[in-house]
Amino acid sequence: MIHISEKAKEKILQLKQEAGLTEDYFLRVGVVGGGCSGLSYKLDFDNETQSNDQVFEDDGIKLVTDLKSFLYLCDTTLDFTAGLNGKGFHFINPNASRTCGCGESFAV
Repeated sequence: MIHISEKAKEKILQLKQEAGLTEDYFLRVGVVGGGCSGLSYKLDFDNETQSNDQVFEDDGIKLVTDLKSFLYLCDTTLDFTAGLNGKGFHFINPNASRTCGCGESFAV
């Protein structure tokens, strides 16, 4: 399962509304190669699922990830912060052995 914090939920709903997206759009979460630690997170809105997608719903937010990414994201929590140390989405990933200073890439 991939979890979502209340702050992240609020921001996702706000972004969907600002973009004029309908209810059939969901948040696609993925992992791609790159970044200073080897793997990077990817977020986007999508409205089409693929055959190997894993679908979750947490607190009314539908999250979809491909099977390969899910292996890295199992039990991860998506959070959002707006503090002085940076604004944006952050992943709290118990599978990561290390993360880069900016928090946008990780290694397992």
